[in-house]
Amino acid sequence: MAVAHRVYARALVEEAKEQGRLADVHRDLGDFVAAVDEVPELASLLENPEIDRSAKTSVLEELLAGGDELVRNFLLLLVEKGRIAELHEIAREVDSLVAAEEQRLEVHVTTAVELSDDEARDLVEQIEQAAGRKVEATRDVDPALIGGLVLQVGSRRVDASVRGRFDRLRRELLTRS
Repeated sequence: MAVAHRVYARALVEEAKEQGRLADVHRDLGDFVAAVDEVPELASLLENPEIDRSAKTSVLEELLAGGDELVRNFLLLLVEKGRIAELHEIAREVDSLVAAEEQRLEVHVTTAVELSDDEARDLVEQIEQAAGRKVEATRDVDPALIGGLVLQVGSRRVDASVRGRFDRLRRELLTRS
């Protein structure tokens, strides 16, 4: 993640905390990002570097007229600084900062086979005990893993899959040759 994404995200989160409105600002920013995802024309407008900043600004001002002032000003600042095309990356960083602030750990679990609800709950409890934080987990299945699992926490990845072990063994054998 680029440093600029973290700087913008941290500035928004800090200001929202200072105003005591972190949850509202986080929700409203997430809603706007979802709207951008749902309306391809809006995404095209914001991401197109050939469209004048003043046109982007006027569209945003019209769309966000009744919305949260902090979120509106933040989005307008992104347009002014030429960073609005990076909105998704900045929003992901905001999500991470808010999760850390709320003592939540967002974990993505990929397994070779579908876990039962009981198995998933047990796994989440183990991660919570190890991390000392509340865990919110999303799950995927990738049969190519053969067995085991892969945990993704932010930019950190823990590969405890059979496929990962095979890959590490293969690399080790190649370097010894």
